[in-house]
Amino acid sequence: MSSVGAASPQTAQAADYSVSSRGTRLLGVFILVSVPVLLLFAFVFTEADDTMEDAVRLLYIHVPVAVLTYVAFSLTAVGSVAYLWKRSRWWDTVAHAAAEVGVVFCGLTLVTGSIWGRPTWNTWWEWGDVRLVTTLVLFLVFVGYLAFRSVPAEPETRAKRAAVIGIIGAINIPIVNRSVEWWENNTLHQQSSLTDGQLEDLTLFTWFLGTVVLGAIFVWLLITRFRLAWLEEEIDRHGLVTALEERRAESHVGVEAAVGGSVVGGFQDNPGGPQ
Repeated sequence: MSSVGAASPQTAQAADYSVSSRGTRLLGVFILVSVPVLLLFAFVFTEADDTMEDAVRLLYIHVPVAVLTYVAFSLTAVGSVAYLWKRSRWWDTVAHAAAEVGVVFCGLTLVTGSIWGRPTWNTWWEWGDVRLVTTLVLFLVFVGYLAFRSVPAEPETRAKRAAVIGIIGAINIPIVNRSVEWWENNTLHQQSSLTDGQLEDLTLFTWFLGTVVLGAIFVWLLITRFRLAWLEEEIDRHGLVTALEERRAESHVGVEAAVGGSVVGGFQDNPGGPQ
């Protein structure tokens, strides 16, 4: 058989443990090109708002990351339900990866919101704002979800319990989203600028561009984190199997040695025995 075009064991192993693909690399190139474009539109080309002035520029990032936070944690809930239904490791890994990416985006939502609130509301944080508090609760619940997943336990038991936490945590998503309408007297947030038609022309385009760019970053992170989590578990499973095989081999050698020793000892104790 010709060796031309055949992958060596080292090459095959490297390919097996790769978290990238042609699609993710192309997506990465798109992100590298589009992020500077978004920053130019957000901080150079668009004009300041009549009310919020230059603080409006943060909304091109703040609003998309908030929306993608909802998407990530909703995906965690879907993956959790699917895992409890089908006991699929694939869905459990989806839920785990989405939760990690969601925590990052939820943290960005809180940080960019605080930065935006300082010049707009004259405060970094307002404990009386129901949207701020419910978003913080959402963040802490899924941080707890990730902390729970790091606790040593049987994989199936940990996945099942984490799925329950993921589903319960996702109940807060509609509360956060609708809090401005449900408790309008207990929030500093305004109604949605998009649905109210306050975003027009270049401002609306920049918001749309921000959603596309940050959505691409979200997808790239989700795919990469999923593959990494899957490979980590594969390595753990492979390591466990290897350890068990080594233990069995050691036990087999020990038994043979014990049996051989007893046989030799038997001959020594019975010199007149069969030759």
